[in-house]
This record gives sequence, structure tokens and C-alpha cells, in this order.
Amino acid sequence: MNSRERILGRVRRALADVPRDDAPPVPERPGRDPQYEQAVSRDYVREHGERSVPETVDLLAENLADYRAIVHRTDTGGLAGLIAGLLEQRGAASVLVPPGLDEEWLAATGVPRVADRAESTPGELDLVDSVVTACAVAIAETGTIVLDGSPDQGRRRVTLVPDHHICVVRVPDQVVSSVPQGLERLDPARPLTWISGPSATSDIELDRVEGVHGPRTLEVILVDEG
Repeated sequence: MNSRERILGRVRRALADVPRDDAPPVPERPGRDPQYEQAVSRDYVREHGERSVPETVDLLAENLADYRAIVHRTDTGGLAGLIAGLLEQRGAASVLVPPGLDEEWLAATGVPRVADRAESTPGELDLVDSVVTACAVAIAETGTIVLDGSPDQGRRRVTLVPDHHICVVRVPDQVVSSVPQGLERLDPARPLTWISGPSATSDIELDRVEGVHGPRTLEVILVDEG
């Protein structure tokens, strides 16, 4: 018996005396258990204050920067040039590209591309200079971007091993104000990665070290799609 089977066995034993219809049914929603949704109270505050769309995007940019992410703003026409410039400034000799990433985003750069392959080892990924991805949603109140492993974001490890991550957020479609609003857009069955700034940790003397369990440099591009 492995650890996974042991844990699931404990869960099954704990739920053995709980009736399957313990909660009344509610309308189905993709990716969510209706009985669980009904059983857990959702009466918390969904949003702190009322903000316009521009104010929400400004708050996202402010909180991203507060977490030491580098924030850029552009429109669709300037996106490819901005990404090319960021890779050049970084001195990147290679960039990892998820299979579903929009080809136009990298149209202005000649940096050699590395494919997101299942057989890539951590050592091989560590040799990649940069990775460019999209995101699933961005949460303004917490300065968080969330990846869900979609084709334009790639496998979870491709954004954890390379030292430089460029993440593109479509504005305003992918920006929400709060965590509850963000959760409504996410499928809990997918591999979700929540990122609030570059990877960082502090020791007992509060010395901050970046890049321990993820990229040291996170650049977020807020692209206005009009």
C-alpha cells in the first residue's frame, strides 16, 4: 500500500457512516460536486468595496508590484515587441513555449524555442533561460495569477524550474477582483498553480531569499485587448 492509498483509505473510513444524500441536490455546475456546494456555506464577502474595471486592474498591478513582480502594460499590437524586448534584456538564449501559446506573441523574437515535453527532466528545464505563458485568471485583491495547465500555460513544472517567467494576462477578461470570483472561473480538477510574486522565502532572521522553489524573476504583462 502506498501513501496515496493509505490516505484515501482513511478518508473512506471517516465517511463510512455519512449518508450519500447528506446534502440536498442543487443544479449541476461543471467541475463541482453539487452536494458539497450545498453543504458548504458561501455567505462570506465576495468583494471588498466596489471598483470599476480600470480600478481593479490598477489594484492588480499595485499588488503584483508589492510582491516584487515586474509589471508591464501594453496593448495587443505591442505585445510581441514587448516580449522580445524582455527576453533580450534578460539575455535569454532559450525560451520554453507551451504548445498552445499564441504564435503571434513570439513573432518578434528569434530566441531559440524549447518545447514543453513530458520527457523533459528537471536538469534540462533548469538549463532553459525563460518561459512565456498565459494564465487562467488574475486576482486583484491578492496580486495573484493562477495557472491551470491549459495548453497556453503548459505543465506545472515549466513555470517552477526556469529562473525567469513571463506571464501574459488579458485585460479585462482575465482579471477579477477577489478570490471567490477567481474560484468561480477555475476547475478544481485541474492542476492549479497560484503565484503571488516571484518565489521567495525567509529564514529565522528574516533574510529573504528568492528563487528557492520557483523563478526568481516574475514579469507580468497586462495586455489591454480593448
